[in-house]
Amino acid sequence: MASVSIQSVTKNFGTIRAVDGLALDVADGEFFVMLGPSGAGKTTTLRLIAGLEQPDSGMVRLAGKDVTAVPASHRDCAFVFQQYSLYPHLTVYDNIAFPLRSPLRRQDPASIDARVQAVAKLLHIEAKLQRKATALSGGEMQRVAIGRALVRQPAVFLMDEPLSSLDAKLREELRVELRRIQQSTKATVLYVTHDQVEATTMADRIAILEGGRILQVGTPEQIYRDPNCLAVAQRLGAPTINVLPVAWFHGSALRRARHAAVRPEDVEVSLEDGDDAFTVVECSLVKHLIVAERGGIDVRARFTANYPAPIGSRVRLRFPPANCLFFDDAGDRVSTA
Repeated sequence: MASVSIQSVTKNFGTIRAVDGLALDVADGEFFVMLGPSGAGKTTTLRLIAGLEQPDSGMVRLAGKDVTAVPASHRDCAFVFQQYSLYPHLTVYDNIAFPLRSPLRRQDPASIDARVQAVAKLLHIEAKLQRKATALSGGEMQRVAIGRALVRQPAVFLMDEPLSSLDAKLREELRVELRRIQQSTKATVLYVTHDQVEATTMADRIAILEGGRILQVGTPEQIYRDPNCLAVAQRLGAPTINVLPVAWFHGSALRRARHAAVRPEDVEVSLEDGDDAFTVVECSLVKHLIVAERGGIDVRARFTANYPAPIGSRVRLRFPPANCLFFDDAGDRVSTA
């Protein structure tokens, strides 16, 4: 396996800057996730690492070596795409074996068979090897696509939203499988997604991307609890973090703050009425969540009781300062220490 380093990389497509001076270091054996909305530059970054695109400026390093000008076929990266991209006329066996039969890495039949069988067992598709790719379910086809990458034993795996076209149950199942495989093989994985559940359950570290730039890099816990800007705070968390008027808070340390934010689980709920009470407009017993409104502002809050208040009832919400985050006009974090 290998480390990956991107140094001040910029990529333009006409007048659109897809990647803007991006710098990133991924450790050998790390499961690294790039999280962000569509158009954030995630896929372009993977393609720059793979050599499918050339940067306008900057450098790409694999295992410490400058590969910026090295062709994609010589970079030892395996790319797993969102769509399966299987050969429909071939069997599962031949789809997985295909990379080992290329002129660049042609191997003898016995070695190929041993490797295909081992990968198929790892992915629990050994009973499907003689089926045509078109006879598989969506989840099985994605396992084959992953197996075709694994069989090469590349230095780096690049995965571009490989589970996004699957249903929720299959996504959950394959998330567990991918993480298990990565941990057992010690593979270096760069994984792109817009799904925060995938990011937080699979990643050793996450990079939050927006507009071709990295906003923050850290562990899932670090980014969730200590975001450096409002955009990052809003990227993780379901339901999303509450953004509240700073006028609801007091203290001289808040003079530079323009926004206050608090996670739903950090809001304290009590069944009290009063001038500053909120009106319950939604209550979900399954999610243990209420939405309460005051002055045209909705606040989401978790609760532990079986049923705290029916819709239309009045509740009091408290926002402990220790659990609140504050941001300035630009959305940057403001310290209240």
